[in-house]
Amino acid sequence: MTTTLARPRQAATRPAPRAPRGRTTLYWIAKHALAIALAVMFLGPLVFIALTALMSDQQALTSQLWPKTWNWGNFAEIFETAPLLTWIRNTLIYSILATVFMLVSSIPVAYALARFRFRGRKLAFLLVVTTMMLPPQVVAVPIYLIWARFHLTGTLWPLILPMLLGDAFSIFLLRQFLVTIPREYSDAARVDGCGEFRTLIRVIVPMARPAIAAVALFQFFYCWNDYYGPLMYAGTDLDNWTLSLGLAAFRSVHRVQWNLTMAATILAMAPVIVVFFFAQKVFIEGVKLTGVK
Repeated sequence: MTTTLARPRQAATRPAPRAPRGRTTLYWIAKHALAIALAVMFLGPLVFIALTALMSDQQALTSQLWPKTWNWGNFAEIFETAPLLTWIRNTLIYSILATVFMLVSSIPVAYALARFRFRGRKLAFLLVVTTMMLPPQVVAVPIYLIWARFHLTGTLWPLILPMLLGDAFSIFLLRQFLVTIPREYSDAARVDGCGEFRTLIRVIVPMARPAIAAVALFQFFYCWNDYYGPLMYAGTDLDNWTLSLGLAAFRSVHRVQWNLTMAATILAMAPVIVVFFFAQKVFIEGVKLTGVK
C-alpha cells in the first residue's frame, strides 16, 4: 500500500507595496541632485535673459525678476533699430561656407593620415597637431598683410577661403575616428574595383557620419560666435558685419535699454540652439566615438 505525501501549500506571494508618490519623487530628486544643480546653473542665465527681454525699459535690471507686462514688441523693435537681417545673412554665409570648405579639405587629409602608410606619416600628423598650439594672434599681422595685397580686407573672404586648406582640430578628430574603422571594409572595396577616392566617398564617409557631424557642428558654432576674425577683417565695412560685431555695437548704442539688448541676444542664440537641438544625438555620438580609442 503506497502513501502519497501531500505537498505543502506555498504561501501566496503578495506584491511589494508601492512607495508613496511623494517619497518616490524625493528619491528621484536625491538621486539626480548633482544633475539638477548643474542644470539650474546653466539654465539660470538663459531664463534671466529671456525674462529681461520681455520686460519694459523701466523694469529691466531691477530687483523684480518677473515681468509686470509681457513686451513682445521688443523683438520687433530690434529689427527697426538695427540691420539684424543683414547681420544674420552675413553670419550664415560665413558659417556655412567655412564649414563646407573645412569638410571638403579636412576629410581627405584625415583619411590619408589614418589609412595610408607612407614615410613621414607620423611627422605629418605631428605637424598638424602642432599647429593647434600656435596662437592665431602670432601670425595675425603677416596674414592680414597677405590678404591686403589681394584687396580682400573689409570682407569675410579672408576667414572663409583658408578653410579650403583644412582645419587642424577637425583633421585630428576625424583621423582619430577613421583609425577605428576596420581596414577590411576598404580592402573589400578595392577588391570590387574601387579606387581610393571612390572608397572614401562610398565606404568611409557613410561610416564616419557621426564624426563628420561633430566636426561640422564644432566649426559652425565657432564661426557663428567668432568675434576676433570678423573684427579684424570686416570691422571697417558695416555691410559685412556678423552677429557678433553687430551685437557689440548694438550693446554700446543701447546699453541703457537692457531689455532690447537681451532680446537681440536671444535672436542671435536661437539658430544655434535649434541646430544643436535637432543634431544633438549625432553630435554626442560623434564626440563619444572620436574620443574612444
